[in-house]
Amino acid sequence: MAATGDEAAAMESISKAPVPPTDLTLTLTAEPEHKTDATENQKAKRPSNNNDGGVETAEEATEPAEPDINELCRDMFDKMSVFLQGELTATCEDYKLLENMNKLTSLKYMEMKDISINISRNLQDLNQKYASLQPYLDQINQIEEQVTALEQAAYKLDTYSKKLEFFHWNLDFCRK
Repeated sequence: MAATGDEAAAMESISKAPVPPTDLTLTLTAEPEHKTDATENQKAKRPSNNNDGGVETAEEATEPAEPDINELCRDMFDKMSVFLQGELTATCEDYKLLENMNKLTSLKYMEMKDISINISRNLQDLNQKYASLQPYLDQINQIEEQVTALEQAAYKLDTYSKKLEFFHWNLDFCRK
């Protein structure tokens, strides 16, 4: 909305008001070397406690040329637009990265689910096979017990036969 009449005059007077100088620059300048006074030359040759080597002088800042407010605002909005566009782009990229990470995580969990289902199925198969083999394993245990008992009987028989043989040998020895 454009200002008209008194509003336009007031705005124009505000935009053309002189800006007070805010910048004051201080510079160091060396003493001029064209002094002809002998006492001045002696002072210059004497060692001095002043280490700055010069005199501070103040220079008045010059007023900058009045910039066009519309141009400055347009420049500011363009730069803000670029800044905000960059921030939004970075945020969008972060969300895309997060989305891709979530997708990959979901795929990994599905793979792990499939692996665990396969392990569970294989475990059930092994349990069924073990259950079907259980009667045979029981028979093997019974046979092992019987073999152990038979082995003990064979040792006893061997011991008894050795005693008989010893007795028979002694009997033969006594007869001679």
